Amino acid sequence: MWRILLLSVLLLGLATPVRAEDMPWQACHGAVGPAGPVLSDCHPIQDFVDPQGRELWIRSAVSPPTDARPRVLYMAGVASSEAWLNGQRLGVNGHPGASARAEVPGRYQAIFPIREVVWRPDGNMLVLHLSSFHGGLRFARPMSAIEIGPYPYPGRIAPLAVTFVAAGALLAAAFGFGVIHAMRRTGSSLALAAMAGVASLQAIVESLRTLFDYSYPLHAWRLSTIWVLAATFAILLVTYVAARFLPKARGLMVGLALGVVAATALLPGFDAKTVWALILGVALAAVPAAAGVRRRIPGARPSLAWLALFLALALAFPRWLADLSYFLLAAGLVLPVLMVEVVRLGRDDRGREAALTRAVSRPDRLTVASARGVELVPTAEILAVMGADDYVELRLVGGRSLLHAARLDSLATQLPASFLRVHRSVIANLAQVQRLERDGDRWWLHLSEGAPVPVSRSRQPALREALDVPLPVAVVAA
Repeated sequence: MWRILLLSVLLLGLATPVRAEDMPWQACHGAVGPAGPVLSDCHPIQDFVDPQGRELWIRSAVSPPTDARPRVLYMAGVASSEAWLNGQRLGVNGHPGASARAEVPGRYQAIFPIREVVWRPDGNMLVLHLSSFHGGLRFARPMSAIEIGPYPYPGRIAPLAVTFVAAGALLAAAFGFGVIHAMRRTGSSLALAAMAGVASLQAIVESLRTLFDYSYPLHAWRLSTIWVLAATFAILLVTYVAARFLPKARGLMVGLALGVVAATALLPGFDAKTVWALILGVALAAVPAAAGVRRRIPGARPSLAWLALFLALALAFPRWLADLSYFLLAAGLVLPVLMVEVVRLGRDDRGREAALTRAVSRPDRLTVASARGVELVPTAEILAVMGADDYVELRLVGGRSLLHAARLDSLATQLPASFLRVHRSVIANLAQVQRLERDGDRWWLHLSEGAPVPVSRSRQPALREALDVPLPVAVVAA
């Protein structure tokens, strides 16, 4: 296990794929002879070392060490491999072959120790035998590391520590939002629980290369899973921010996010897919957050500031985004929201108790907690109450509207008998009703002013009975 951890820490610093110019590689025809590999017809490799779908023999001259520290050959990539230095076999990872049947898949990461006696003062030749017939997807950059370095390699533990801490914190946040959803049944808490859960799951998948010495065919599945989780997180982020700050456009924003984020699957390279899925998701989420700032909705300003900061850093340092900052985004955004939600839950409970007390003494008034403060709204001036996730929108006489920090279900029991729920997201003031209109398969209730509100088929009988008179019905040709 410690060798896997060491190699994984090393490969965090070897993020660039192996190009031919990194080491002067030559591709050859090769075979294993009694004294080691026998190579012929060698020619320089001009691009990336790519053994996918073929058997590949390559060689490169390497310099001897300048100190007494032991050296090893570090390798990472979607290939089985076998290595020789100066004709001495260093080791084998799986078993390279000329076909899928002949090849035994190796591990994605491998370490080949180099004995000190193998080195020559000069003329050291490294030979690799590679093949990759079981990779599944075709990678644009199949080999991420071929490096001779000191052993043990000076590791960078900090990124791994951040990843593990973030994963634990996000799991705790997912549990916390799950509890809030069980208590309040709001869409925002469910979206936040899903966001935290997806982010923690991706942290775990990102760490698999450190925790599990997996066979190279699993690498394509791992990278595909990372992209899917990043895309899911981006869509959930847009869903939450739109529901929180721009509920009327939530469907449009979510549909746009689904299309735009899914399109990143067409980009070359998994790093590009993951980075742009997150960048596009954050950019789309910033739109409803900006709308919330204009409408002075609590929490919109810090959310927009965080999204804008993340977007600026992501565009400036895309490799940093792919390696680490996704976890910082998730933890930095979700965890503060969890604390705010817990505080708001307590305040809302106290506010509801106070509102009920005032409602008993003033049955003709509704105490509305909005961004402007607390306002007593005469119930006779309320045309309709529209659901908006954690909030409701009160449509008032005169074209005014107010956002109220309450749930539609609780208001349905607090409002006078002249109010009736005509749709799962609408409560209408029956005193303001003018007519019921049919438009194709949909029904609309026209009030004394403003746009009509939808009526569910299942709630029409209760509506007619509550009015106690035949309601004029207008039919509009579809």
